[in-house]
Amino acid sequence: MAAKFGTSGLRGLAEELIGDVAVSHTRAFLQHLKARKLVKAGDAVCVGLDFRASSLALRANVGEAIRLEGMRELFFGAVPTPALAFEAMKRKRASVMITGSHIPADRNGLKFYRPDGEIDKKDEKAIVARVGRLKPAQGGALLPASGDVAGFVARNTQAFSGKPLKGMRVGVYQHSTVARDMLVALLEKAGAAAVPLARSGGFIPVDTEAVSAETQRLIKGWCAGGKFDAIVSADGDGDRPLVADEKGQVLRGDLVGLITARFLKAQVVVTPVTSNSGLDAHLPKGSLRTKVGSPFVIARMMKAKKAGGRAIAGFEANGGFFTASTFKVGRGRLSPLPTRDCFLPIMAVLASARKARKPLSQFAASFALPVALADRLEHFPVESSARLIARLTSSPAACDQFFAAFGKVKKRDKTDGLRVTLAGGAVVHLRPSGNAPEFRCYVEAASHAEAEALLAKALERIAAER
Repeated sequence: MAAKFGTSGLRGLAEELIGDVAVSHTRAFLQHLKARKLVKAGDAVCVGLDFRASSLALRANVGEAIRLEGMRELFFGAVPTPALAFEAMKRKRASVMITGSHIPADRNGLKFYRPDGEIDKKDEKAIVARVGRLKPAQGGALLPASGDVAGFVARNTQAFSGKPLKGMRVGVYQHSTVARDMLVALLEKAGAAAVPLARSGGFIPVDTEAVSAETQRLIKGWCAGGKFDAIVSADGDGDRPLVADEKGQVLRGDLVGLITARFLKAQVVVTPVTSNSGLDAHLPKGSLRTKVGSPFVIARMMKAKKAGGRAIAGFEANGGFFTASTFKVGRGRLSPLPTRDCFLPIMAVLASARKARKPLSQFAASFALPVALADRLEHFPVESSARLIARLTSSPAACDQFFAAFGKVKKRDKTDGLRVTLAGGAVVHLRPSGNAPEFRCYVEAASHAEAEALLAKALERIAAER
C-alpha cells in the first residue's frame, strides 16, 4: 500500500511512511505554506500523535522536517486530533497530527493543518507536486518546546457545565484512543458517573462507522443487566465518536450528527451523501450533501459561510462533527472548529436524551430513520474496486444487470462511488475506501431484517468482483 492522500490525510503502511516519505511530505507541506505566506522560518509547528507503535518514529521524521525548514516543533504529545487542531488554530500555527485513525495497526498517517484549519484538495495536490522538487534545507538550531490542550478542555467543560448529565452512568471504552482520559474527565465534570472500560496497552483499530462484531460483543456484555445508561468511545485519534445506548446498541454516526445539529440549533447542515436519507425531515432546512471526506464537508460549510449563512455545522456518517460558526452552549461559547470532533457529539447526544427524560434507546428510536447499515470487505484490491465502479457508473445497462437480483433501479447517484435507490425505496451504496484496500457498502431499508439481508447480499455480490 503506497502512501497517498485519502479522505483523512496521507496514509500508508507504517514501514513505507517512516523515513524519507514522512520527511519529504512534511517538508513539502511546510514549503507550500511558506509559498502561500501562511508561515515563515522561525514559526512553531504544532505536533501531536496517537498510540500506534509506529507513531514515535514518525514523530522523529516530522521533527526533522520541521528543523530542516528552519522552524520550531511545539510538541503536544498523545492528544486527540480535534484538541491539537483547536490549539494550533488558536495560536495561528500550522500543525501535523501523526495518526492512522481507525485503520489497521500496521498502517499510519499524517494529517496536515494550515494555521486556519485542515488542508484542502488543492493543498494536497500542491504538496504532492513539491515532494519531488524540494528547496534546499534552511536548517537551524530551534529546540522543540511543549504545548498543552488546556484551551480545548476549557471549551468543552464550559459548554457542558451545570451538570447536564447528572444521574447518568456512562461506560467509556478506552481501548487505545487518545481521547480516553479526556472523555472520562469531561463526563465527570458534566455530572455523569464515568466508568473506564478495557484500557489497552497495544493499539486496537476501532472503526466507529463499521463497528466490528468483537466491539459490539464487548459493548453488549457491559450493558447486560442494566449497568449503564450509555457506552461511549472514539477511534484512535479521537475525532470520530462511538455512542451506544443502554442496551448496547451502537447508534449510527449520522443519527449522532443529526442529534448534535439539533442540539446546537444549526440552520445550515452539511453532510456526505452516505448519511441517512431520512435525516433531512428532522432539520429545518434539510441538508447539503457532499462527497465523503472532511475536505468536502469543510469546503461546503465555508462556501455557505461566505454566502452569509449562519449557525453552520456539518457531520459525517462516522459521527465526526464540524462547526463553522460560533454556537452558544450552556455557559460557554463553542468557537468554530472545522475539523472532525468526537467530544461535542458524544456530550450532545447524552445531554439531549437526558433533557428528554428518555432512555437513550427510546430517544434514538423517536427519530424513526430508515434502518441503515454499513460494512466493508477488507483486502479488496484497489484496481478491482476501481474497475467495478467505472463499469457500473458508465453503463446503465451494466448497473441494472449488477443489481438485477435486488430489484429495479429507480435512481443512481454518482456523487461518491455509486448510490442506487431501488423501486421499493431501499438504498445500496457502493464505495471503495479512499485510503486503504477496502470496499465499503452502505444500505438503507424499512426494517432491520431487510437491511441485514440487503447488506449481506450486496457484500456477496461485491466479493465476486475481486
